[in-house]
Amino acid sequence: MSDKDARKYLIPGLERGLTILMELSRNHREMSFAEIAKRVDIPKATAYRAIQTLEYMGFLRRHPTTGLYSLGVNVLRLGFEYVASLDVVQVGQPVIESLRDATGCSSHIAIRDGQDVIYVARVSAANATIRRVSVGTRLPVHRTSLGRMLLTGLSRAEFEALYPDDELPDGQPGAPASREALWDLVQEDRRRGYVIGESFFQFGISSIVYPLYNNDGEIEAVVSIMVPMHEIPAEERERLRGQVEEAAATISGLLGYHGGAARRGRQGDA
Repeated sequence: MSDKDARKYLIPGLERGLTILMELSRNHREMSFAEIAKRVDIPKATAYRAIQTLEYMGFLRRHPTTGLYSLGVNVLRLGFEYVASLDVVQVGQPVIESLRDATGCSSHIAIRDGQDVIYVARVSAANATIRRVSVGTRLPVHRTSLGRMLLTGLSRAEFEALYPDDELPDGQPGAPASREALWDLVQEDRRRGYVIGESFFQFGISSIVYPLYNNDGEIEAVVSIMVPMHEIPAEERERLRGQVEEAAATISGLLGYHGGAARRGRQGDA
């Protein structure tokens, strides 16, 4: 069914309500009624009814003092129910618990949602020097080692569709300066098969990241550990890398992947 045909069956009120939720989710902050109506480009009367419905249903929360709106608790509940339903979480949680026990490092599983990485499972180590990452945390793909590993499954055409502009969003020191610089890094990561990179969260903490493949040979998620690299000798880092690799192979096997031709993006893919 084409996009034009599909739109015939859309429920306008539901579409507007979901658009409001998506706008608040993207901005990660409270917004006024006027700003919401302007951003979603709908009449104020329509926006008012949609917002009142979402607030009544618990999907929006209105601050009692400022009157600003934020996502409500029922959005969080739906999010956790979605995460819990993912096969990769169900089969991967026991594996990353074992990985944490074997390495002494916090372990995570993450997926990609557009230009964001989302942490969908985690187990924390007792090490108090490493900040904890919560399930549901979203980070920019291009600024994280986990995101770069997730991008290795894209063809060039898919990569360009994801990043249509040469200038990357939210440029920061240490992040790739352009789309081409990111593509070059991703190709190096693809050839290597894993990423060891500086943590987005904390200086001196690095992540060791491996891809997780499904039964179609596609990268469905990534598994990682956070390592205080300055405290660990080189030979110990190699042992940790091997343990992450083993955990990745175990989870991929549970997802139905048994080796062979994994689908990975190639420089010449169209």
